[in-house]
Amino acid sequence: MTSRDGYQWTPEIGLAQGVPSIGVISPSTNLTSGSGPWDVIVVGAGYSGLTATRDLCVAGLRVLLVEARDRIGGRSWSSNIGGYPFEMGGTWVHWGQPHVWREISRYQMRSELEESFDFSRGVNHFQLRANNGDAIMSHEEEDALLSGALEKFVNIDGDMGRKTFSFAHDPFHVAEARKYDDMSAKDRLQEISLSLTPNERSVLESFILLCSCGTLETTSFFEFLHWWALCGYSYRGCMDHLISYKFKGGQSSFAIKFFQEALSTGNLSYVFNTPVESITDQGDTVALISRDGRQYVATRLVSTIPLNVLNSVSFSPPLDAQRASATNIGHVNQCVKVHAEISNKDMRSWTGISYPFNKLTYAIGDGTTPAGNTHIVCFGGFNNHIQPEENIDETKKAVENLAPGNMDIQRLVFHNWSKDEFAKGAWFFSPPQLLSTSLDALRARHGNIVFANSDWAVGWRSFIDGAIEEGTRAAMTVKEELRPSVAPRPHL
Repeated sequence: MTSRDGYQWTPEIGLAQGVPSIGVISPSTNLTSGSGPWDVIVVGAGYSGLTATRDLCVAGLRVLLVEARDRIGGRSWSSNIGGYPFEMGGTWVHWGQPHVWREISRYQMRSELEESFDFSRGVNHFQLRANNGDAIMSHEEEDALLSGALEKFVNIDGDMGRKTFSFAHDPFHVAEARKYDDMSAKDRLQEISLSLTPNERSVLESFILLCSCGTLETTSFFEFLHWWALCGYSYRGCMDHLISYKFKGGQSSFAIKFFQEALSTGNLSYVFNTPVESITDQGDTVALISRDGRQYVATRLVSTIPLNVLNSVSFSPPLDAQRASATNIGHVNQCVKVHAEISNKDMRSWTGISYPFNKLTYAIGDGTTPAGNTHIVCFGGFNNHIQPEENIDETKKAVENLAPGNMDIQRLVFHNWSKDEFAKGAWFFSPPQLLSTSLDALRARHGNIVFANSDWAVGWRSFIDGAIEEGTRAAMTVKEELRPSVAPRPHL
């Protein structure tokens, strides 16, 4: 099946909207007349919604899953072009992420992981293109350069952040850590600027912006330190957790397992292609009205609508002032992620940074397609924003500028998250002060409505792991309230 989402370009067909994905659900609904009302409505079929839906269905509750798209996965989904998966959003997972690893084990997919990097053949180098000139270096030199720069950036306590962010999953418990949410990445860079070489400054800024996909001014230093702590306070940990291990069959091969298990219980109703207009807590029930006027009613509702989209839905009673303020501020990530299939097989072992002048900044060799071509995944838009489908020649030029003379493009694949009305940005990354003022409010329930999304997870916030964490929390909250109570067994 082909989703409406995503784009691909080839010299033969030009630019075309929509890419095939095993995450597309057909038929788009299994509703029949008289299906409702339900115990729970779950809004959104990303990982938070899929986790909550599955757990509630397995618990015996009748669930209606409402999704605006034609597919599952939300901001983490994969295309399947010629039998090869291009990851359109969230990609990488790791056994150090407890919730995601639990689910990988549940679905017996541990052997389905593969490494993105392959330095066994080809050019086997890192290419840095910066304002102070171009440089080719080994991957060992790349690691030393970036590791050294990152350690200067995060070393706020003489122990690489370990003392201050000792509670990596919930650092707000530590008063000393909270103050760093007042700082931007630019503020911290100014503090250490004299200690950085020009190359260190280039790779450090590009790595920070790869994480936040905002600007240095809008990137919370606290949230970067939070990521650093979760990755074990090391550059190697960052590489392992953030960009090394992915599913051979793509993210959609993982997400579909959640959906299929929920469906197998017989307790799941679903309706896709159904954007939400309003959600009303009526006291005993919650009513959802879609944009086309359909109404669905349940005892509880789990909303997994992302932060940047939450203010596009009308809630009654209105959301509290702090949550409403946070939704109007939103997160800063406007990442552009472009996949390039190129004919140069030797580029499989290439990595590169082209900063700050190029519209795509950071890229790695990420696979080999069935045609034997190299798959390069590119990130950018941080300082020189790009709308890839609006000017495909400009997009091709940005890919080629990463490694001039080595990017013979055979195909481009991408999803423009900034223009996606159901995302309005890529993975969550906070501006300064948003988390310290609003995290608790974003996690709070609203009457019979429970909010769950990776955007306000406690642990791996903005990651697939955080989405599963939040879906698990929401399902447990609702199960405890709605599941028939079981009388305790007498003690013998």
